[in-house]
Amino acid sequence: MKKFIVTTTIQPPTEATLKFASMSDWTLIVVGDTKTPHEEYEKINCMYLHPEDQEREYKELSDSIGWKKIQRRNIGFVKAYQLGADVVATVDDDNIPYDDWGCDLLVGKEVEVDFYETENTIFDPLSVTEHNWLWHRGYPVEEIPTKNNVSYVGKKKTKVLVQANLWDGDPDIDATNRLTKRPMVKFNNIKPYSTNNLTVFNSQNTFIHRDILENYMVFPYVGRMDDIWGSYYLQKNIPTGSIVFDKPTVYQDRNEQDLVRNLENEIIGYRNTLQYLKGEYNLSDKVNTFITEYQKYFKDVLK
Repeated sequence: MKKFIVTTTIQPPTEATLKFASMSDWTLIVVGDTKTPHEEYEKINCMYLHPEDQEREYKELSDSIGWKKIQRRNIGFVKAYQLGADVVATVDDDNIPYDDWGCDLLVGKEVEVDFYETENTIFDPLSVTEHNWLWHRGYPVEEIPTKNNVSYVGKKKTKVLVQANLWDGDPDIDATNRLTKRPMVKFNNIKPYSTNNLTVFNSQNTFIHRDILENYMVFPYVGRMDDIWGSYYLQKNIPTGSIVFDKPTVYQDRNEQDLVRNLENEIIGYRNTLQYLKGEYNLSDKVNTFITEYQKYFKDVLK
């Protein structure tokens, strides 16, 4: 099995990056940006995509994303696919992997997991944890008051196409949640679980099956809804119940961020996520151009 890890960064190699680079059965792809210290990544055990390489190999896709953007990682997804990846893990450089990271890999397997359901539009994966007073970034704000009204429906078998592992430390919650709570968490007693509802997952500790990578992407031009709306887009193209959440395998030592700016970049989600899910919000021409350019590369490989 060919397994790749994809990230992008403007930082020097972090503790997390060096740990990912040291994993002998995974290949780390680091997608460089204009501010990335290129020479430092050329010295470590990774496949470093220099901006010049990206411009040469993926010119149209590169142009559709733009520079100084975390969405450059899409180019890493394409590169991994072209190299024959069976599984692609998308990670952030401030998520320090535990020793068991990537060991309990469910992607591509048919497994029996706990299933939950809700009458809400979206199942919040945090709603069935001991930290259900938090909610996942990108969860529609209109449904927050009732997000914990979930029912356990028993164990079912499912083929796992996405494995979204949780994260200890500074969790991936929305900006209002973080500004008011400033939580540091540890998730305990987590066993694999899923839902037949739409759900939400991010791009920081997530494993994607090769067969669906064409429809998995991180959208540019939508603020901090980039990976969130990407997760919703993917679910239009895969069977329900094929996204499985599992125990935390990283500790998030979050890079310094401006939380108010994060809030400003999440307003697009507060205003439009539910409308997007209902088909009442149209993505911009820039986003649609990106989607077209991204998917071209997968079609080229399949020829």
